[in-house]
Amino acid sequence: MKNPRSILITGASSGIGAALAEFYAGPGVSLALCGRDRARLDRVAQSCRDKGAEVKAEIVDVSERDAMAAWISRSDQARPLDLVIANAGISGEGDLDEAATRAIFAVNMAGVLNTIFPALRPMRKRRRGQLALVSSIAGFRGLPSAPAYSASKVMVKAYGEALRGVLASEGIGVSVICPGFVESRITAKNDFPMPLIMSAAKAARLIARGLARNRLLIAFPWPFVAFMWSLNLLPPCWTSKLLSRLPKKGRT
Repeated sequence: MKNPRSILITGASSGIGAALAEFYAGPGVSLALCGRDRARLDRVAQSCRDKGAEVKAEIVDVSERDAMAAWISRSDQARPLDLVIANAGISGEGDLDEAATRAIFAVNMAGVLNTIFPALRPMRKRRRGQLALVSSIAGFRGLPSAPAYSASKVMVKAYGEALRGVLASEGIGVSVICPGFVESRITAKNDFPMPLIMSAAKAARLIARGLARNRLLIAFPWPFVAFMWSLNLLPPCWTSKLLSRLPKKGRT
């Protein structure tokens, strides 16, 4: 969607979410932002207000279905939403930690559903709007280095791709965002080399450009995307051996 004026973003207190909020901020723009940390979220909100945007920022846990429904309903009633970006996500250790695994699924999978369904109801009545689901390059294949994280992002990618075909006839756009390594609180915890890592501001520009063109898949950087695509063309036994050597992700 070109020039959305009413935008809701989850996970807006840092990283890509904060960068997108600041990218879209400007006179005549209304931003509904949520995050987990009040101090960081308030800083982002103030930065957006300084650019002329109207901002309402709330602490909302995306895994809380009723709280999300209430917040999104209030936001849409205040100003009908043009663009909803389901960005909130967490990472975790690569071992078989049940608590961490369930927490990742609750935020990265259920959190996306808790974001898009309350937004879809009024969008479908208006027959317009756009949804952006943030997946990851890790969503191209299950990774032994991050089983829960990659599995959750695979789900988001597949669901968004399928949802686009369902909603196209109703005038609602759906885009799936698959970034590589982006500077954030999550990647700051990684103690291994991160190829082609980019700033959150640059990632936000690429995402916004893709959303303006209503692209189905917004994936970057391209060398990393090509590498992940190529893995799916190789025999599974080869890729399993290769991916088993990847370092484990840190928890956040």
